[in-house]
Amino acid sequence: MVSTMQPAQVARVMVQSAVAKHKDRYENIFFKAVLAGVMLSFGGLLSEIVSGGSPGLTQSNPGLVKILGGLVFPVGLAMIVLQGHELLTSNMMVFPMAVFRGAVPWWSLPVNWIIVTFGNLVGSLFFGAILVHYSGIISTPPYDTYVQTFAIHKAADPHWHQIFLRGIGCNWLVCVAVWQAAGAKDTISKIVALWIPIWIFVACGFDHVVANMFSIPLGIMFGADVSKLLRLPVSHCNSVPLVDRSCIHSKVFNCCIPW
Repeated sequence: MVSTMQPAQVARVMVQSAVAKHKDRYENIFFKAVLAGVMLSFGGLLSEIVSGGSPGLTQSNPGLVKILGGLVFPVGLAMIVLQGHELLTSNMMVFPMAVFRGAVPWWSLPVNWIIVTFGNLVGSLFFGAILVHYSGIISTPPYDTYVQTFAIHKAADPHWHQIFLRGIGCNWLVCVAVWQAAGAKDTISKIVALWIPIWIFVACGFDHVVANMFSIPLGIMFGADVSKLLRLPVSHCNSVPLVDRSCIHSKVFNCCIPW
């Protein structure tokens, strides 16, 4: 028995998914996007706990800490895929495919992306503020310090073009993960298929726009140097090159090539 679908079959599934999203009610899309922001933030929090809670290992073997932090992050996407929620970066793959095919009207693409972007942001901010910051679960050293430095590392340290290029690497792997999970026919296979690409992107240090919707505001909540985060202002501009690269990458590499 074949446990995975062929690429052409997966492409059809992607288009059918976009058609279903197009037909769904806007409030349903928004609510699913909010839940996706929360689910991905669970993975982001777990990754920061593993990385931030290992200062000694970071000093002696920083590469191993990156591997361990990346290993746990995919729990977020696994929950999103298995529960059928709305994630911006995966929708940036399926909607262009459906538009190119003529299965949905062109205006459905920006409408979905706008709704899902704000839904993912609301979910990420809710999780960071209510379930992390106000709950106090990581308000003691070394976690609180790591949250601040991680936010600055993501938003203030890299140049604009570096964020853009890191975003391409990230969304390439995210789309591969979603594609592989869609092609798997059982739950365990779906989890394994998406886990490996996400593990790679986090361990390598690429940038994901929705993950940064959680980690950067969380750093500000924990007292990160706002003057560093607001130069440009980077804390807002960080998402712009990431969204730009998601559009470019998803359309060129994950839509045109398979189609």
